[in-house]
Amino acid sequence: MTKVFFDTEFTGLHQNTTLISIGLISDCGKTFYAELTDYDKSQVDDWIKDNVISNLTLQNYDIDKDYEPYAKNVKTKGTKEHVEQALSHWLHQFEQVEIWSDCLSYDWVLFNQIWGHAFNIPKNIYYIPFDICTLFKAKGIDPDISREEFSNMKENAQKHNALWDAKVIKRCFETLNLI
Repeated sequence: MTKVFFDTEFTGLHQNTTLISIGLISDCGKTFYAELTDYDKSQVDDWIKDNVISNLTLQNYDIDKDYEPYAKNVKTKGTKEHVEQALSHWLHQFEQVEIWSDCLSYDWVLFNQIWGHAFNIPKNIYYIPFDICTLFKAKGIDPDISREEFSNMKENAQKHNALWDAKVIKRCFETLNLI
């Protein structure tokens, strides 16, 4: 089973939050990164502007010119419907997928909402998600530890960029499994 590590960025810690970006990296190193154009901009506060919007990397992205759906490392920008199609296509390359995140309470809900709800996620995705917070706790490590420090990924950190954070989650998972 392929492990896929992911992270999302969204408009706030509240019930009506909307997805801004999503990043995924498989255990074999294939990546997917998408920025959504139809998130609720009225929910964006100064913290989100300074820490999330400022770390988006596809400002000059042209879907007609830059989108390569069959690439090993997919990046795209568009509406939720476009991201759903692109992400479904990317996930289809794996026979079975086990999903891992950091603290996945918001991430998993937003992941499911890409397809409308949990019953619509691609069939190759195992329905139970996993998180490294629980893995930290099981290994006797305070789950509140800095992920960048634990993973030795402090240099060139792009915290709150969904793909960067997914890579940090993957590295934490790999390091935790050595303990």
